[in-house]
Amino acid sequence: MKEPPIGVTLGDPAGIGPQVIAKMFAEPGFHEESRAVVIGDQKILERAVRLLRLPLRVNAVSEPGEGVYEPGVVDLVPASELPEDLPFGELDGRAGAAAYEYVRRAVELAQNGEIKAIATAPLNKEALHRAGLKYPGHTEILADLTSTKDYAMMVVAEELRVIHVSTHVSLAVAIDRVRRERELIVIRLAHGALRKIGVEEPRIAVAGLNPHAGENRLFGDEDAEHIAPAVRDAREEGIDASGPWSADTILMRAQRGEFDMVVVQYHDQGHIPVKLMGFDTGVNVTVGLPFFRTSVDHGTAFDIAGTGKADHGSLKAALELARKLSQPESEEGGAG
Repeated sequence: MKEPPIGVTLGDPAGIGPQVIAKMFAEPGFHEESRAVVIGDQKILERAVRLLRLPLRVNAVSEPGEGVYEPGVVDLVPASELPEDLPFGELDGRAGAAAYEYVRRAVELAQNGEIKAIATAPLNKEALHRAGLKYPGHTEILADLTSTKDYAMMVVAEELRVIHVSTHVSLAVAIDRVRRERELIVIRLAHGALRKIGVEEPRIAVAGLNPHAGENRLFGDEDAEHIAPAVRDAREEGIDASGPWSADTILMRAQRGEFDMVVVQYHDQGHIPVKLMGFDTGVNVTVGLPFFRTSVDHGTAFDIAGTGKADHGSLKAALELARKLSQPESEEGGAG
């Protein structure tokens, strides 16, 4: 009996998601490497296939087990339906609502065991809000749909892995979320995720919040009062964690191989270096869910939607990481 496929959500249908998905499925040898099913809108994906002039057929199925998974075919589980003339590159509440529905259906399939992981194309936060869905992004939607309390966003590039204490919140709120309990949760999530991808003895560095990690409280108390105690707690649990380290050097040290992952304190502290190092191949991972979810590390790119110029490298990397994370532990060298 074949393993369930990876579910790929279409993303915001007015953005580049449908096009990068079509490009990925059209790659020679794709079906030999990956078993994947799209969750989305058949007409919107077919529009992308026509736009790119690709030799693909979209095969709508009621459930992933009915897919053919053959070259030249994109198996798709329908979720929501939009007009075929939905404008490219424009904010639209209908598109936001549809993007949410693709994710909701994918979660349902994952929880039923019909797909083994989810890889998501980008959605647009403002389009979500126009649809009345007040989520900051994918991570929060997934946590809500699965009733997950302890979760975090990890970003993986070729030479650097980071995991965030907070992500899509204001800097003021991010500072307020630097608390001992949250720091320890994220360190634990980092350790577990690294073990899952085959790192047997993870080395986790924790970046400081303030310049020079507070410089012995000269530049703030958060590092000494919350981050350092959490690192000690983690070490007492047997986790190889260290810090807080000055954020202006620790990411470079990790990139050179001293550490396997860096716990960063807020969105830009982690995203800026990762995007500088691997914009086309960076992958977001939501850890702590009942299943693994990976995503491209770019947005809906409305400025090039409908032009066919979007690169599918990040989506391909996201699918490959989802496949690796969802492999049975016996096939991953015993990591767990």
